[in-house]
Order: sequence, then structure tokens, then C-alpha cells
Amino acid sequence: MPRISASSALARLRILDFSRVRAGPTCVKQFADFGADVIKIESPPGVDPNEGMGGPRHGPDMQNLHRNKRSMTLNLKLPESREVLERLVKTADVVVENYRPDVKFRLGIDYASLARINPRIILASVSGFGQDGPYAGRPGFDQIAQGMSGLMAVTGFPGQGPVRAGAAIADIAAGLFAALGIMTALLEREQSGKGQWVQSSLLQSGIALLDFQAARFLMKGEVPPQVGNDHPTSMPTSAYRTSDGYINVAASGDGMWQRLCEAIGRQDLRSRAEFATQQGRADNRVALNAELNQALAARTGAEWIEALNRAGVPCGPIYGVDQMFADPQVRHLGVAAEVAHPTLGPIKLLGQAAGLSRTPAAVVAPTPEVGQHTDELLAELGYADDAVARLRQQRVV
Repeated sequence: MPRISASSALARLRILDFSRVRAGPTCVKQFADFGADVIKIESPPGVDPNEGMGGPRHGPDMQNLHRNKRSMTLNLKLPESREVLERLVKTADVVVENYRPDVKFRLGIDYASLARINPRIILASVSGFGQDGPYAGRPGFDQIAQGMSGLMAVTGFPGQGPVRAGAAIADIAAGLFAALGIMTALLEREQSGKGQWVQSSLLQSGIALLDFQAARFLMKGEVPPQVGNDHPTSMPTSAYRTSDGYINVAASGDGMWQRLCEAIGRQDLRSRAEFATQQGRADNRVALNAELNQALAARTGAEWIEALNRAGVPCGPIYGVDQMFADPQVRHLGVAAEVAHPTLGPIKLLGQAAGLSRTPAAVVAPTPEVGQHTDELLAELGYADDAVARLRQQRVV
């Protein structure tokens, strides 16, 4: 099959994907799901000492991150691979890599080298700490970035010690910021006709996720502390006990606060001086939470969710992953996408989070086997059968 048609939205684009593990593949996945011709370029088996870093080929991680792609093997360590690489680059719009910063230069896929082949090419580099600076050579990992960005210091309960987020949020954010950068560069290229180098890092993306917490320090010098499930500044927003478990309630702002008090039958709380203002409710959060936990313990979580939503107070259950996928709204959104795998049979993966009304994304093909499309891609590049055989004999592919 010459192409994988997940969508017509980005079908005109070709992406060369040298990425692995999570941050880079998260970036590329956005383009693959919207129909770009993504070519996953991997070393032939036995060449890369870090082979298998992304987990088992048929495991959930690899299948989720590398769907809708074609796979080609190419040993960039051999000089004979250069001609194949140059032919690929001439046909491509974007190259994505997440090696350590120095590796791309050794492999000849740095921006200057690529731009000499194709001036319109866009290179996206995702790294742990940036392409230069004192930490540029360090290996990057999501949890390390979570710690250095300040995310772990503001997560968890006071006195508990640092706590990592339960998902690889620095990896994922770095991939999404890289995808945003690529789309911006593609849009700019329509005017200039030139490509450029897009960069993102786990560290800077983790800092960006701090958002208003970082702004508190930059503008006021405040170092945000751990506050558990409470919102750092806007109370009452927390996880509260009901008669059968916990629910989230977010009643920020005076209007919601008034409606919450009425809905739970505690109008008396509105007249208490310490709770009269947003700042007062934040400063006196311990006393406020105690009052709310006592009131909410009278009914079940489901009963309160119905009552509070009816009153216009944001609230919701706190799910385990299994409960989340069983929720009727989650099912309605079509979060889980089914695809047929030739070995595993029908499998379900996470669908795209962004919806387009006319050219939506889709998951139409599972992660390819290593080098599954090498021969067809070489044929597209103009290699005859005998030339392909010679490349295989030389272990270039």
C-alpha cells in the first residue's frame, strides 16, 4: 500500500520520523492521525544498542504512539545510506528527532545538513534540556524534567515530599509543543518558502505547564507550596468526602460559592467573615474544607454530583482508569479507537483529542513491523529491484 490514509487534512505532508520513546513520537502522532505520510525510520535489527527503548513492539506504548505510520530501516552509520537519506529528505516536509543534541550532527541530520538538501525542510528537535547550554549533553527523562521544572515540588500534600504526576506530562507536553512549532513553521513557510529549526525540551515544557504557578513567582516572588488536592489560590476547589468516597468540587468565585452553600444547605457559611472573600476562603482553607467535608458526608457522591450540577456548581467523580472508560460521556466522545492488528487482532488505542468537523483524524493502521515498508518506499524513491537487493546485501537497510 503506497500511503496510509488516516485523514485528508495533512495528506500533502511527508514526515520523516527518527524519534523514539515518548516525546518525539507524541509530536509525530499528531501528524500521522491527520493523514500525513509519516515514515518511521529505524535501524536494521541488531544495529542500535538502544533497540527496544520504546518497549515491546506489540505492547500498548508502541502501538499507541506509532500507529498510522510506515516503517523503513536505514543504517545511518554507514556512508552508503547517505544517498537513500538524501532522496528521502528531498521528498519530505518535516524531519523529527529526539536524540541527544550532538547525535544529529554525527548522523548528518542536523538542520544545516538537511537544508542543503532541501531548503524547505523543517527540522524538529525534542531534547531533555535544550540544544545548547550547560545541561545540553545530559540524557533527558520525564521524571527528571518533572523534578527540575518545579512540577514535583507543587504536587502532593504539605510535608509529604515531592510527588510526580501520574502520567509522563513533561514528555507529552514537549511533543505537543514541538507539533505546535512545526505547524507554525509550515504556515510561515507558505510565505517565505524556507524551512527552519523547531526546538522543544522536556525541561522548558515542564516549566510551561506550571503556568500561573510560575507566574506567581515571576511577578510576586511567591514560591508555591504543596497544597494537596486544593487549588493553590481559588477555594473551595478540592476533593471532598461524601458518604461513599470522594468527589471533586470547584466553586471558585463568589457566585459559585453562594450557589454551593445553598445547594448543600449551609447558607450560614456565607455570613462567616473568614469566608466572605475569595482570599479569605483561600487563607482559611483548612477550616473551610472541614465544614464542607462534614456537610458532604451526609449523601453519596452520585447524589451530590446530580444536585451540584443542577445548581450550576462544577463537580465530578474521581475515576480509576477503568471507570473513566466506562463513563457515558467518555464513550460518547469516542476516546477509544479500534484498529485491526495482523497479529494481535482488534485492539483499542487512544484516539485524537482534537476534533475537526470536516477532515477529522482517524486511527486506521496499527504500528508497523520493523522495516515493513522498506521495499515499497525504496521503490517510490526510484530504486530498482537489483539496487534494493544491493542495499540489503550491504546492510544499509
